[in-house]
Amino acid sequence: MSRAKRTKQADAVDDDQPYRAGFVSFVGRPNVGKSTLMNALVGEKVAITSSKPQTTRRAIRGIVNRPDGQIIVVDTPGIHRPRTLLGERLNSLVQSTLGEVDVIGFCVPADEKVGPGDRFINERLDDFPRAKKVAIVTKTDAASKAAVADQLLAVSGLREWDTIIPLSAVRNDQLDILVDELIRLLPISPQLYPDDTITDEQLEDRIAEYIREAVLEDVRDELPHSLAVTIDDIIERDDKPLTEIYANLFVERDSQKAIVIGKGGARLRTIGETARAQIEPLVGGKVFLSLRVKVAKEWQRDPKQLGRLGF
Repeated sequence: MSRAKRTKQADAVDDDQPYRAGFVSFVGRPNVGKSTLMNALVGEKVAITSSKPQTTRRAIRGIVNRPDGQIIVVDTPGIHRPRTLLGERLNSLVQSTLGEVDVIGFCVPADEKVGPGDRFINERLDDFPRAKKVAIVTKTDAASKAAVADQLLAVSGLREWDTIIPLSAVRNDQLDILVDELIRLLPISPQLYPDDTITDEQLEDRIAEYIREAVLEDVRDELPHSLAVTIDDIIERDDKPLTEIYANLFVERDSQKAIVIGKGGARLRTIGETARAQIEPLVGGKVFLSLRVKVAKEWQRDPKQLGRLGF
């Protein structure tokens, strides 16, 4: 994992507290709140969220800056049993990322009992011996105190953790404690990114993800895995305060194309409106968004098409 140019010496904040910096990745079943947690820690939306599983498809970095340390959170796809070549490549991405981070946070929701999927992922953590292991019980706002206590007990029985923390990302409950604990577990190191950096994601990639998120929240359950987004062009107009964005939405079947477009193009217009509302604050002005829906048959299983789509 290549690190950014180091910009600060590892000076001590005080004699007893040296500056620490490093990489942290959250793992867990789909929809346990990994991306939501990352966004809450960073203080800005750098990873899209969705109720659909396997939303995250790339390793996305968000940077948390504190006087005593810097946490680079690497949001990765969820660990799962792959059924396509895309799934295999996503798992490989997770494997390579987790092999290089300093801390792995295993996320388990407070409102769901520990199940086979959790145990499967917990066993996989043994493949990454160099990383410290932290258990995070998420979504405590959605469970009773008794249920949270039961979940903490169940999670503590999975292995010996460096620490266990219950929290609610949506309520910012105990996030400061998580940050303290993560920094404590990171190596003594110079600062890795400048103070004003919250992510190293390129603008084009963030726009593509916002568009994909808008589609995910407006289509049927069978479509999410079949959807990919590419950006053809981003043009800043000189004659008016407007950014033109030309994007493609790829699906695998003609029937899926019809779903995305909707009757008379109604669904595609709604998707465009939703995406623009997120993109405009990102680019700092009005956006003209052109969306074209295209069919790339069985692209999740085709190595050439996966390469063209950036996987």
